[in-house]
Amino acid sequence: MRYLNDAEHAEVSAAVAAAEAHSAGEIVTVLAEQSDGYSDIQLAWSVLVGTMALAVYAAFPDFYLGLIERIFTSGWNHEWTTREVLSLALTGFLLKFLGTWALQFWRPLKFFLIPGPVKRARVRDAAVRHFKVGAERRTHGRTGVLIYLSMREHRAEIVADEAIASEVSAEVWGEAMADMLKDIRQGRIADGLVAGVRDVGAVLAEHFPRAEDDQNELPDRLIEV
Repeated sequence: MRYLNDAEHAEVSAAVAAAEAHSAGEIVTVLAEQSDGYSDIQLAWSVLVGTMALAVYAAFPDFYLGLIERIFTSGWNHEWTTREVLSLALTGFLLKFLGTWALQFWRPLKFFLIPGPVKRARVRDAAVRHFKVGAERRTHGRTGVLIYLSMREHRAEIVADEAIASEVSAEVWGEAMADMLKDIRQGRIADGLVAGVRDVGAVLAEHFPRAEDDQNELPDRLIEV
C-alpha cells in the first residue's frame, strides 16, 4: 500500500534537502506499512484460545458431553469411550485454534491483539535494521539520522549515527517526534514527516553546522516500503 503520492514524496525530499543545507548531517526518511508480520503473536493467541477451550472442557466435561448427546443422539445416553472423549477434546482445540488463526488475518483485529510493548520493540528493531542498511557509517563523519514511521503500529523512531548519538541525547528528539506525530494522527502524513525533518535538521544544524566543502552523501528521497 502506498501512503503518499508523487507530489508528497517530492515535498518530503525537498524538506530533507533544505534541512541538510544548514548542517553536516544526513537525514534518511523511511515510511513503512508495518514493521513485522507478527506470526509468532498470531500463533500464541491461537494456542492460548485453543488451550482455554481444553481447560473449560476439562472443567465441565458432563455439560459438553451432554450437549453433544442432545444434538447428535436426540438426547439418548451414550457410553463415551476414552478415545471418543479425547477425540472431542482434540477436535475442540483444533477448531478454536484454526478459528482464532483465521480471524487474525483481519488486520485490524490482529494489530489490536498485539501488546503495546511488542509493537514498540519490533518497530525499534525495524528502524535499527533500516538504519544499519541505509545510514550507519555511510557518511564521512558518521552523521546520519534515520526518521522511521511505521503506519500499522502507529509508531515512529529516530535513530542517529555514532557521532550524533554521542552529542545529542535521545530526549532531544522528543520535540521532533511530537511535531511529526501531531500531523500524522490527523492523517497529514507528508506534513508530519516534513515537520519531523525540519526539527531534526534544526538540531543537526546546532550541533553539526555545515562546512563549505560538505557534500550530500545520502539520497534525500523518502523511502516507502
